[in-house]
Amino acid sequence: MSNDARLRIGSAPDSWGVWFPDDDKQTPWHRFLDEVSEAGYEWIELGPYGYLPTDPEQLRDELGTRDLTLSAGTCFTGFHRGDVWAETWEHVRQVAELTSALGAEHIVVIPDMWRDPATGEQLEDRTLSTEAWTALGKGTDRLARALREEFGVQLQFHPHADSHVDTQEHVERFLEITDPDLVTLCLDTGHIAYCGGDNLALIEKHPSRIGYLHLKQVDPEVLAGVRAEDLPFGPAVQRGVMCEPPAGVPDLEPIIKATENLDADLFAIVEQDLYPVHPDVPLPIARRTRDYLTRCGTGR
Repeated sequence: MSNDARLRIGSAPDSWGVWFPDDDKQTPWHRFLDEVSEAGYEWIELGPYGYLPTDPEQLRDELGTRDLTLSAGTCFTGFHRGDVWAETWEHVRQVAELTSALGAEHIVVIPDMWRDPATGEQLEDRTLSTEAWTALGKGTDRLARALREEFGVQLQFHPHADSHVDTQEHVERFLEITDPDLVTLCLDTGHIAYCGGDNLALIEKHPSRIGYLHLKQVDPEVLAGVRAEDLPFGPAVQRGVMCEPPAGVPDLEPIIKATENLDADLFAIVEQDLYPVHPDVPLPIARRTRDYLTRCGTGR
């Protein structure tokens, strides 16, 4: 099967400056839906639970009138902290119920960050103990199994800046401690590059663990300053570290090409962190990015 037929391009609330369920600085949800459709995308992610309508019938109607389809839900987890299953499942279950009701088959799971994403305040140690790594692996496996058995959805784990699964070494370690039959990666090209990793190497070494893509670039000059200052992720985004393709790194065309060899029907969701952003900024960027990805050979 050709890559043209397999790689499904979408976008997400993140590209409209949405990080939280409710925030006065964010694009209203109805404007996001209008504009993501106007930009030519057919697939979207749920974003933070509560941003889009949580009633399945209402959300189905809102997406349907705009010819949009849900690709995945999104949630955060903190299994490295140990016994957090009850509160984690209470939240993730809500996300999974809405996601599966809309016919989507993926849940993107982001590990809790050790620095606050908005303020940069340090919340906990930036490194994990051996015991915490073990708890992270076991908790993630348990969640993946529960999501599959109860909702028929696949857990896609998203390595993230300012989380404990960030660098190439930490991503590799995470893959070693989780069940390959249960857990696959949401490979976010921007976060991997932000943390000094190699997207192509991960695809080549772990092809069966790549289950979902976020297409994103970082500005290397801004990133150099971020690293020199050890700047938290939120302020780094405000400085413009995540940039519009093709102005940054990594080069997305070779990554898209590499997906041709993966035995998977992949979503490739555009995510350019823009929190906060003027409401008139996202739509033109979304259009240009969609055109650029088409030229890269995504097909649709």
